[in-house]
Amino acid sequence: MPVDRVLLAEPRGFCAGVEKAIKALAWMVRVFEPPVYCYHEIVHNRHVVEQFRAQGVIFVDDVHEVPAGAPLMLSAHGSAPEVLAAARNNGRVVVDAVCPLVTKVHHELKVRARKGYTVLYVGHHGHEEAVGTMAVAPSSVRLLERVEDVDALGDLDAVDGQPPQVALLAQTTLSHDEWAGIVDRARERFPDLWMPNRSDLCFATTNRQAALKALAGQADAVVVIGSENSSNTVALEQVAVAFGCPRVIRVNDASELPDDLHGTVGVTAGASAPEALVQAVVERLSPVHGVERSTVTVEEEYFPPPPELRELLRGLESTLMLMNGVPAPGFDGTERVDGDSATRVLADDRSTVAADVLERLAGGCPEASFGARMMG
Repeated sequence: MPVDRVLLAEPRGFCAGVEKAIKALAWMVRVFEPPVYCYHEIVHNRHVVEQFRAQGVIFVDDVHEVPAGAPLMLSAHGSAPEVLAAARNNGRVVVDAVCPLVTKVHHELKVRARKGYTVLYVGHHGHEEAVGTMAVAPSSVRLLERVEDVDALGDLDAVDGQPPQVALLAQTTLSHDEWAGIVDRARERFPDLWMPNRSDLCFATTNRQAALKALAGQADAVVVIGSENSSNTVALEQVAVAFGCPRVIRVNDASELPDDLHGTVGVTAGASAPEALVQAVVERLSPVHGVERSTVTVEEEYFPPPPELRELLRGLESTLMLMNGVPAPGFDGTERVDGDSATRVLADDRSTVAADVLERLAGGCPEASFGARMMG
Protein backbone atom coordinates (compact mmCIF):
# COMPACT_ATOMS: atom_id res chain seq x y z
CA MET A 1 0.00 0.00 0.00
CA PRO A 2 2.56 2.62 -1.01
CA VAL A 3 1.65 6.18 0.01
CA ASP A 4 3.35 9.31 -1.30
CA ARG A 5 5.23 10.20 1.88
CA VAL A 6 5.15 9.80 5.65
CA LEU A 7 5.36 12.68 8.13
CA LEU A 8 6.82 11.18 11.30
CA ALA A 9 6.13 13.08 14.54
CA GLU A 10 9.00 13.67 16.95
CA PRO A 11 8.78 13.11 19.82
CA ARG A 12 6.51 10.07 19.82
CA GLY A 13 6.25 6.78 21.69
CA PHE A 14 7.82 5.93 25.02
CA CYS A 15 8.13 8.70 27.60
CA ALA A 16 10.56 8.75 30.52
CA GLY A 17 7.98 7.31 32.92
CA VAL A 18 7.21 4.39 30.63
CA GLU A 19 10.92 3.77 30.08
CA LYS A 20 11.40 3.59 33.84
CA ALA A 21 8.47 1.22 34.39
CA ILE A 22 9.30 -1.21 31.58
CA LYS A 23 12.96 -1.49 32.53
CA ALA A 24 12.01 -2.00 36.17
CA LEU A 25 9.59 -4.84 35.39
CA ALA A 26 12.21 -6.42 33.12
CA TRP A 27 14.59 -6.45 36.08
CA MET A 28 11.94 -8.14 38.23
CA VAL A 29 11.55 -10.83 35.58
CA ARG A 30 15.31 -11.46 35.55
CA VAL A 31 15.79 -11.48 39.32
CA PHE A 32 12.80 -13.63 40.37
CA GLU A 33 11.52 -16.98 39.27
CA PRO A 34 8.07 -16.66 37.68
CA PRO A 35 5.47 -15.69 38.37
CA VAL A 36 6.11 -12.01 38.98
CA TYR A 37 2.94 -10.06 39.73
CA CYS A 38 1.98 -6.57 38.56
CA TYR A 39 -0.88 -4.49 39.89
CA HIS A 40 -2.77 -3.29 36.81
CA GLU A 41 -1.16 -3.19 33.39
CA ILE A 42 2.39 -1.89 33.74
CA VAL A 43 1.55 0.59 30.96
CA HIS A 44 -1.49 0.85 28.72
CA ASN A 45 -0.25 -0.98 25.66
CA ARG A 46 -1.47 -4.39 24.57
CA HIS A 47 1.80 -5.48 22.98
CA VAL A 48 3.92 -4.52 25.99
CA VAL A 49 1.56 -6.34 28.36
CA GLU A 50 1.54 -9.48 26.22
CA GLN A 51 5.34 -9.53 26.02
CA PHE A 52 5.56 -9.52 29.80
CA ARG A 53 2.84 -12.15 30.12
CA ALA A 54 5.01 -14.38 27.94
CA GLN A 55 7.79 -13.91 30.51
CA GLY A 56 5.61 -15.12 33.37
CA VAL A 57 4.18 -11.81 34.61
CA ILE A 58 0.65 -12.03 36.01
CA PHE A 59 -1.36 -8.81 35.95
CA VAL A 60 -3.95 -8.41 38.70
CA ASP A 61 -6.54 -5.79 39.62
CA ASP A 62 -6.52 -6.65 43.33
CA VAL A 63 -3.29 -6.98 45.32
CA HIS A 64 -5.02 -9.52 47.58
CA GLU A 65 -4.75 -11.95 44.65
CA VAL A 66 -0.95 -11.88 45.04
CA PRO A 67 0.39 -14.74 47.21
CA ALA A 68 2.30 -13.96 50.39
CA GLY A 69 6.00 -13.44 49.75
CA ALA A 70 5.56 -13.03 45.99
CA PRO A 71 7.30 -10.25 44.00
CA LEU A 72 4.90 -7.48 43.07
CA MET A 73 5.27 -4.38 40.92
CA LEU A 74 2.86 -1.46 41.05
CA SER A 75 2.12 0.15 37.70
CA ALA A 76 3.27 3.50 36.36
CA HIS A 77 -0.18 5.03 36.81
CA GLY A 78 0.07 5.32 40.58
CA SER A 79 -1.77 3.46 43.34
CA ALA A 80 -4.13 4.43 46.12
CA PRO A 81 -2.63 4.62 49.64
CA GLU A 82 -4.65 1.62 50.79
CA VAL A 83 -3.37 -0.40 47.84
CA LEU A 84 0.22 0.46 48.75
CA ALA A 85 -0.41 -0.61 52.35
CA ALA A 86 -2.08 -3.88 51.34
CA ALA A 87 0.65 -4.65 48.81
CA ARG A 88 3.35 -4.49 51.46
CA ASN A 89 1.62 -6.98 53.74
CA ASN A 90 2.45 -10.69 53.94
CA GLY A 91 6.12 -10.37 53.15
CA ARG A 92 5.71 -9.39 49.51
CA VAL A 93 8.64 -7.82 47.68
CA VAL A 94 7.08 -4.61 46.34
CA VAL A 95 8.53 -2.26 43.73
CA ASP A 96 6.49 0.86 42.92
CA ALA A 97 7.00 1.96 39.31
CA VAL A 98 4.78 5.05 39.63
CA CYS A 99 5.71 7.92 37.32
CA PRO A 100 7.24 10.82 39.29
CA LEU A 101 4.82 13.22 37.60
CA VAL A 102 1.89 11.28 39.04
CA THR A 103 3.57 11.31 42.46
CA LYS A 104 3.72 15.12 42.18
CA VAL A 105 -0.06 15.32 41.74
CA HIS A 106 -0.62 12.95 44.68
CA HIS A 107 1.50 15.25 46.85
CA GLU A 108 -0.33 18.37 45.68
CA LEU A 109 -3.69 16.80 46.47
CA LYS A 110 -2.57 15.68 49.93
CA VAL A 111 -1.23 19.13 50.82
CA ARG A 112 -4.29 21.03 49.57
CA ALA A 113 -6.66 18.64 51.36
CA ARG A 114 -4.80 19.12 54.65
CA LYS A 115 -5.20 22.89 54.24
CA GLY A 116 -8.95 22.57 53.89
CA TYR A 117 -9.28 23.01 50.13
CA THR A 118 -11.92 21.45 47.93
CA VAL A 119 -9.84 19.96 45.13
CA LEU A 120 -11.31 19.83 41.63
CA TYR A 121 -9.58 17.02 39.75
CA VAL A 122 -9.82 16.96 35.97
CA GLY A 123 -9.58 13.39 34.77
CA HIS A 124 -11.28 10.39 33.21
CA HIS A 125 -13.68 8.40 35.37
CA GLY A 126 -12.34 4.92 36.05
CA HIS A 127 -8.84 5.51 34.69
CA GLU A 128 -6.23 3.93 36.98
CA GLU A 129 -4.37 7.20 37.44
CA ALA A 130 -7.53 9.09 38.36
CA VAL A 131 -8.68 6.35 40.75
CA GLY A 132 -5.31 6.22 42.51
CA THR A 133 -5.00 9.99 42.77
CA MET A 134 -8.49 10.67 44.07
CA ALA A 135 -8.04 7.98 46.74
CA VAL A 136 -5.33 10.14 48.35
CA ALA A 137 -8.02 12.43 49.83
CA PRO A 138 -11.43 11.12 48.71
CA SER A 139 -13.50 13.39 50.94
CA SER A 140 -11.84 16.53 49.58
CA VAL A 141 -11.83 15.88 45.84
CA ARG A 142 -14.42 16.24 43.06
CA LEU A 143 -13.96 14.74 39.60
CA LEU A 144 -14.47 16.93 36.53
CA GLU A 145 -14.57 15.48 33.02
CA ARG A 146 -16.07 18.33 31.02
CA VAL A 147 -16.73 22.06 31.28
CA GLU A 148 -20.34 21.47 32.30
CA ASP A 149 -19.17 19.64 35.42
CA VAL A 150 -17.83 22.92 36.83
CA ASP A 151 -21.32 24.43 36.88
CA ALA A 152 -22.84 21.19 38.18
CA LEU A 153 -20.74 21.36 41.37
CA GLY A 154 -23.38 23.33 43.24
CA ASP A 155 -22.46 25.51 46.17
CA LEU A 156 -19.24 24.47 47.87
CA ASP A 157 -19.16 24.57 51.63
CA ALA A 158 -17.72 27.59 53.38
CA VAL A 159 -15.12 27.00 56.10
CA ASP A 160 -15.50 28.97 59.36
CA GLY A 161 -17.68 31.48 57.57
CA GLN A 162 -15.02 32.10 54.91
CA PRO A 163 -15.48 31.49 51.18
CA PRO A 164 -14.43 27.96 50.18
CA GLN A 165 -10.82 27.42 49.15
CA VAL A 166 -10.71 25.68 45.79
CA ALA A 167 -7.78 24.05 43.99
CA LEU A 168 -7.55 22.56 40.51
CA LEU A 169 -5.40 19.53 39.61
CA ALA A 170 -5.29 17.23 36.60
CA GLN A 171 -4.68 13.72 35.35
CA THR A 172 -1.24 13.94 33.73
CA THR A 173 -2.23 12.36 30.41
CA LEU A 174 -5.00 14.77 29.41
CA SER A 175 -4.81 16.70 26.18
CA HIS A 176 -4.23 20.42 26.63
CA ASP A 177 -7.53 21.12 24.89
CA GLU A 178 -9.46 18.89 27.34
CA TRP A 179 -7.88 20.78 30.22
CA ALA A 180 -8.01 24.35 28.92
CA GLY A 181 -11.78 24.81 28.73
CA ILE A 182 -12.30 23.49 32.23
CA VAL A 183 -9.55 25.73 33.60
CA ASP A 184 -11.14 28.81 32.04
CA ARG A 185 -14.58 28.03 33.46
CA ALA A 186 -13.18 27.14 36.90
CA ARG A 187 -11.31 30.44 37.06
CA GLU A 188 -14.48 32.33 36.15
CA ARG A 189 -16.43 30.63 38.90
CA PHE A 190 -13.67 30.62 41.53
CA PRO A 191 -11.53 33.77 41.09
CA ASP A 192 -9.14 32.72 43.88
CA LEU A 193 -8.64 29.27 42.39
CA TRP A 194 -5.32 27.68 43.43
CA MET A 195 -3.25 25.90 40.79
CA PRO A 196 0.31 24.54 40.95
CA ASN A 197 3.06 26.73 39.53
CA ARG A 198 4.07 23.91 37.21
CA SER A 199 1.33 22.31 35.13
CA ASP A 200 0.19 18.82 36.07
CA LEU A 201 -0.04 17.89 32.40
CA CYS A 202 2.80 15.53 31.51
CA PHE A 203 5.52 17.20 29.44
CA ALA A 204 5.72 14.09 27.24
CA THR A 205 1.98 14.14 26.55
CA THR A 206 2.15 17.85 25.72
CA ASN A 207 5.21 17.38 23.48
CA ARG A 208 3.57 14.55 21.53
CA GLN A 209 0.49 16.64 20.99
CA ALA A 210 2.58 19.61 19.82
CA ALA A 211 4.46 17.42 17.33
CA LEU A 212 1.19 16.10 15.97
CA LYS A 213 -0.33 19.57 15.69
CA ALA A 214 2.65 20.64 13.58
CA LEU A 215 1.93 18.03 10.92
CA ALA A 216 -1.82 17.32 11.16
CA GLY A 217 -2.85 20.06 8.76
CA GLN A 218 -0.43 18.79 6.08
CA ALA A 219 -1.60 15.18 6.12
CA ASP A 220 -4.33 13.42 4.17
CA ALA A 221 -4.55 10.97 7.06
CA VAL A 222 -2.94 10.50 10.48
CA VAL A 223 -2.15 7.13 12.01
CA VAL A 224 -2.00 7.11 15.82
CA ILE A 225 -0.35 3.98 17.24
CA GLY A 226 -1.45 2.84 20.68
CA SER A 227 -4.07 0.97 22.67
CA GLU A 228 -7.64 2.12 23.13
CA ASN A 229 -7.29 2.22 26.95
CA SER A 230 -4.35 4.63 26.71
CA SER A 231 -5.59 8.08 27.68
CA ASN A 232 -2.77 9.96 25.97
CA THR A 233 -3.27 7.92 22.78
CA VAL A 234 -6.96 8.83 22.67
CA ALA A 235 -5.95 12.45 23.26
CA LEU A 236 -3.70 12.29 20.20
CA GLU A 237 -6.65 11.15 18.10
CA GLN A 238 -8.65 14.13 19.33
CA VAL A 239 -5.81 16.53 18.60
CA ALA A 240 -5.43 15.32 15.01
CA VAL A 241 -9.15 15.83 14.36
CA ALA A 242 -9.18 19.25 16.02
CA PHE A 243 -6.23 20.43 13.91
CA GLY A 244 -7.81 19.68 10.60
CA CYS A 245 -6.75 16.22 9.56
CA PRO A 246 -9.55 14.75 7.40
CA ARG A 247 -8.93 11.15 8.42
CA VAL A 248 -7.59 9.85 11.76
CA ILE A 249 -6.95 6.17 12.41
CA ARG A 250 -5.85 4.55 15.65
CA VAL A 251 -4.16 1.16 15.31
CA ASN A 252 -2.56 -1.27 17.74
CA ASP A 253 -0.04 -2.32 15.09
CA ALA A 254 0.64 -2.41 11.35
CA SER A 255 -1.77 -5.31 10.76
CA GLU A 256 -4.71 -2.97 11.48
CA LEU A 257 -3.81 -0.39 8.81
CA PRO A 258 -6.51 0.02 6.15
CA ASP A 259 -5.50 -0.70 2.56
CA ASP A 260 -6.80 2.55 1.06
CA LEU A 261 -4.40 5.08 2.59
CA HIS A 262 -2.85 7.43 0.07
CA GLY A 263 -1.11 10.79 -0.30
CA THR A 264 0.69 12.17 2.76
CA VAL A 265 0.23 10.19 5.97
CA GLY A 266 1.23 11.46 9.40
CA VAL A 267 2.39 8.90 11.95
CA THR A 268 2.68 9.25 15.72
CA ALA A 269 2.48 6.98 18.76
CA GLY A 270 1.17 7.24 22.30
CA ALA A 271 3.58 7.40 25.21
CA SER A 272 3.29 3.67 25.92
CA ALA A 273 3.67 2.42 22.33
CA PRO A 274 7.00 0.73 21.42
CA GLU A 275 9.09 2.15 18.60
CA ALA A 276 9.09 -1.26 16.89
CA LEU A 277 5.38 -0.77 16.19
CA VAL A 278 6.10 2.62 14.62
CA GLN A 279 8.76 1.21 12.32
CA ALA A 280 6.47 -1.62 11.26
CA VAL A 281 3.71 0.88 10.39
CA VAL A 282 6.11 3.03 8.33
CA GLU A 283 7.40 -0.06 6.55
CA ARG A 284 3.88 -1.14 5.61
CA LEU A 285 2.99 2.36 4.40
CA SER A 286 6.10 2.12 2.18
CA PRO A 287 6.27 5.84 1.28
CA VAL A 288 7.38 6.41 -2.32
CA HIS A 289 9.00 9.75 -1.46
CA GLY A 290 10.37 8.68 1.88
CA VAL A 291 9.92 9.77 5.47
CA GLU A 292 10.03 13.39 6.64
CA ARG A 293 10.53 13.95 10.36
CA SER A 294 8.47 16.66 12.02
CA THR A 295 10.39 17.62 15.16
CA VAL A 296 9.21 20.12 17.77
CA THR A 297 11.61 19.28 20.59
CA VAL A 298 14.15 16.71 21.75
CA GLU A 299 13.35 15.02 25.06
CA GLU A 300 16.27 14.31 27.38
CA GLU A 301 14.37 13.60 30.60
CA TYR A 302 15.42 10.53 32.56
CA PHE A 303 13.76 8.91 35.56
CA PRO A 304 15.99 6.56 37.58
CA PRO A 305 14.82 3.10 38.66
CA PRO A 306 12.40 2.88 41.60
CA PRO A 307 14.18 3.13 44.97
CA GLU A 308 12.92 -0.30 46.07
CA LEU A 309 14.50 -1.85 42.99
CA ARG A 310 17.77 -0.04 43.59
CA GLU A 311 17.87 -1.37 47.16
CA LEU A 312 17.01 -4.88 45.98
CA LEU A 313 19.71 -4.96 43.32
CA ARG A 314 22.26 -3.35 45.64
CA GLY A 315 21.68 -6.12 48.19
CA LEU A 316 21.88 -8.89 45.60
CA GLU A 317 24.99 -7.35 44.10
CA SER A 318 26.78 -7.26 47.46
CA THR A 319 25.75 -10.83 48.26
CA LEU A 320 26.99 -12.21 44.94
CA MET A 321 30.26 -10.31 45.17
CA LEU A 322 30.94 -11.60 48.67
CA MET A 323 30.02 -15.17 47.67
CA ASN A 324 32.57 -14.96 44.89
CA GLY A 325 35.29 -13.45 47.08
CA VAL A 326 34.98 -9.96 45.63
CA PRO A 327 34.86 -7.19 48.27
CA ALA A 328 31.62 -5.33 47.92
CA PRO A 329 31.49 -1.53 48.25
CA GLY A 330 31.38 -0.71 51.92
CA PHE A 331 33.05 -4.00 52.90
CA ASP A 332 36.52 -3.17 51.60
CA GLY A 333 36.88 0.25 53.16
CA THR A 334 35.68 2.09 50.05
CA GLU A 335 32.57 4.20 49.88
CA ARG A 336 29.80 4.38 47.34
CA VAL A 337 29.76 7.47 45.19
CA ASP A 338 26.42 9.28 45.02
CA GLY A 339 24.58 6.28 46.43
CA ASP A 340 23.68 4.12 43.46
CA SER A 341 26.43 5.08 41.03
CA ALA A 342 28.66 2.38 42.47
CA THR A 343 26.00 -0.29 41.86
CA ARG A 344 27.44 -1.73 38.69
CA VAL A 345 24.29 -3.48 37.57
CA LEU A 346 22.48 -0.13 37.18
CA ALA A 347 25.43 1.89 35.95
CA ASP A 348 24.17 1.82 32.35
CA ASP A 349 20.48 2.32 33.11
CA ARG A 350 20.38 5.83 31.64
CA SER A 351 21.81 4.65 28.32
CA THR A 352 19.63 1.53 28.18
CA VAL A 353 16.38 2.08 26.30
CA ALA A 354 13.22 0.15 27.01
CA ALA A 355 12.69 -0.62 23.32
CA ASP A 356 15.90 -2.70 23.34
CA VAL A 357 14.79 -4.48 26.50
CA LEU A 358 11.47 -5.40 24.89
CA GLU A 359 13.20 -6.56 21.73
CA ARG A 360 15.32 -8.97 23.77
CA LEU A 361 12.23 -10.25 25.55
CA ALA A 362 10.36 -10.75 22.29
CA GLY A 363 13.30 -12.58 20.78
CA GLY A 364 13.55 -14.94 23.70
CA CYS A 365 17.03 -13.60 24.46
CA PRO A 366 16.78 -11.58 27.66
CA GLU A 367 19.82 -9.79 28.91
CA ALA A 368 22.48 -11.80 30.66
CA SER A 369 21.52 -13.20 34.04
CA PHE A 370 21.92 -11.05 37.09
CA GLY A 371 24.83 -13.13 38.37
CA ALA A 372 26.63 -13.06 35.04
CA ARG A 373 26.32 -9.26 34.84
CA MET A 374 27.65 -8.94 38.36
CA MET A 375 30.68 -11.13 37.90
CA GLY A 376 31.40 -10.39 34.24
